[in-house]
Amino acid sequence: MGAGKGKLTSPFVEELGRLVAQRRLSWRQLADLTGYHPSWLSKVRHGAPPSADLVRRCDEVLKAQGKLISLAEVKSLSRPAQLPASSAGFVGREDFLSWIKKILMRGRGASSSPIVAVEGPPGIGKTTAVLRCADEIVRAEPDVFPDGQLFADLRGYSPDGEPSRPADVLEEFLVSLGVPVQEVPPRTEQRANLYRSLLSSRRLLIILDNAASSCQVEPLLPGAAGSAVIITSRRRLGALAMRVNVERGELRPLSKAESVAVLSSALGAERAKAEMDSVTTLANLCGRLPLALRIAAERVAAHPHHPVSDLADELAAERQRLDGLAIHDSANVRSAFDWSYHDLGDAEARAFRYLAMHRGPHISVEAAAALTGTPVVQTRRILQKLHEVHLLEGVEVSRYRFHDLLRLFAAERVETDDSPEDRAAAARRLIDWYLFTAAAGGRSLAPFRLNPLVMPEAEPGVTPLRFGDGKSALRWYDMEAANFVAVTRLAIEHGLHEAAWKLAVALFDYFRLLRKPGGIWLATTTLALKATKEIGNRYAEGWVETSLAEGYRWLRRYDRAQRLFEHALAVRRSVGDRHGEAWTLAGLGFLAVDQAHWAEARARAQQAMTIFTVVCDAHGLASCLLTLADSCRGRKRYEEAQGTLAEALATFERIENHDGRGLALAKLAGLHGEHGRHEIALSCLEQSLEARRAAGSRWGEADCLSRRARTLEALDCAERARASWEAALELYEELDDARADDIRAYLDGKGAHVVAGTLSVPAW
Repeated sequence: MGAGKGKLTSPFVEELGRLVAQRRLSWRQLADLTGYHPSWLSKVRHGAPPSADLVRRCDEVLKAQGKLISLAEVKSLSRPAQLPASSAGFVGREDFLSWIKKILMRGRGASSSPIVAVEGPPGIGKTTAVLRCADEIVRAEPDVFPDGQLFADLRGYSPDGEPSRPADVLEEFLVSLGVPVQEVPPRTEQRANLYRSLLSSRRLLIILDNAASSCQVEPLLPGAAGSAVIITSRRRLGALAMRVNVERGELRPLSKAESVAVLSSALGAERAKAEMDSVTTLANLCGRLPLALRIAAERVAAHPHHPVSDLADELAAERQRLDGLAIHDSANVRSAFDWSYHDLGDAEARAFRYLAMHRGPHISVEAAAALTGTPVVQTRRILQKLHEVHLLEGVEVSRYRFHDLLRLFAAERVETDDSPEDRAAAARRLIDWYLFTAAAGGRSLAPFRLNPLVMPEAEPGVTPLRFGDGKSALRWYDMEAANFVAVTRLAIEHGLHEAAWKLAVALFDYFRLLRKPGGIWLATTTLALKATKEIGNRYAEGWVETSLAEGYRWLRRYDRAQRLFEHALAVRRSVGDRHGEAWTLAGLGFLAVDQAHWAEARARAQQAMTIFTVVCDAHGLASCLLTLADSCRGRKRYEEAQGTLAEALATFERIENHDGRGLALAKLAGLHGEHGRHEIALSCLEQSLEARRAAGSRWGEADCLSRRARTLEALDCAERARASWEAALELYEELDDARADDIRAYLDGKGAHVVAGTLSVPAW
């Protein structure tokens, strides 16, 4: 067979032609079998030197048993080794690296190549972790991938250009695998076919770093088993997982111990040990983000005579933190975030900025919709997109949160990119959403209460939640509880003082159930009290101060509660707020009961009841009846106490106040217990426990469990009593209540009996 007019062909081409004819193949069929384009085979037939891979593929397809390889006399196949050096100061991630290795090892002998996608936010250390993993594999088990390693930075988030085109990456890979540049096909699909052909009989480790999308990655994946791929991306590669078998793992911030180890490795063990408190503080200020930690480590290591606390003090100021996490000759944290931010669409970028205004630990889709002024359905899609590129972290119940440093970056952007007027409008929408939703929740929790709030119209575009019952309201309150302080502070910062104090009052019926630590109650209401004084609203001051006093009472800080109640009483009398005056008097009565001041308790309750009768507040009347009953019991007037409790119980049942009913039953149990009627007392407590749980009062449930434990002890039911004590202890610990210490000491045998303070008589 000739290669041209009268020209002699090479021995390789002659033998190739003979075998093609012998196998009754066309040259196009040979091209299909080898994965090469017919035009390339035509060039070889006409004198172009064949590549090593083409020779090998032809030899395999035509079953030449090495004859074609010997005739071609080509150079041996290329063995690329493209892995960049791994970080010398790498610390931690052992479990994550082991996970990757297991997947790659498990893929040996499988029908397809193992693929691992490592995802995570900017600066989380994806590339560093993957390169360390690859380096460990290559060093420890060189026979796993004997044909080398390929590496490509796909430039998904690059400051100086577009993401790499798959066609360009394929060309680089093909040349690295021994294909002459002139034989690289022109089209992406052709290059991908040739690439897969070259990999079909090889075992390589392929690192595709910084991927922009699933579409960018797909042409770069092997087609047959043997090789393995590790991909890194700031984006969740969900589309890739739908089309190929890929294991996805998300890198998260380092643990506290790992973060300290990163800094310690740069400082040296002796210096780190001597300044461990500052090192720990610095690790926390870096948000345990590897990029930030490496920059901080470099800064402190460069100044061995400066204390670590100097940098910690510098970074403690939020507005300076991102400036401090930068080194002149390297990438810094802000620029790493900036690359991801500038890749966002307009709607996503705006939402990203505005979310920084919500300084609570997490935000719901509905709250984000109010903040940004967009419909909930659209907001959900926007937040999901931010989550997909790891600029937001997803948490339970469709909520989202920032990494600390990303929040600071977003806060910088909102101040730079949005006008003060736009930020103020966003704050008003968010505060209104919380205020009107909290007010709706309060009406569901306590429909029996005479509400003191006069609500304005909500901001346009704000759609507060509505609740079908108290349980759904409680679920919302519980999820949002950690946000209430931050939201109140935001309201004050934007001059929304009316909304701030009304929010605190709207939250009272949730706070009094003490389902969360009482510190949230105190912090929110303290801010609200300052707001009332800023605007000189004495009516509001009375309501907020009474709530704050009640919070201190529940936490057994009686002196502070007394001062607040007395001041609130003077304020309310000065503005003629009779209904508010009654509740402050009632609070003083509750406080007197807690301190066993029986005469004062009775007097305060009677004063309050006079006003409650005038304003027709049945809930207030029943609450004061509890105080009167406590006073009677304290003065050993047991029959009067029992009759008063029965009256209170009947009222609470009539107005469907479960918590009040449970408290009245608990007090009845106390009376029966004092007279040795422990079986009756236990029955009352079982009913009380059911009522407190129906109300959602965790503190009330804990109190009832404690009382039941004491009653069971009186009935010589030791095992049941201990179980009840332990259940109460768990709830008190959840609430960060000091009564937990009393019970724990008792169960540990460090006291003959639980101290009186644990079972102090709660008034309301």
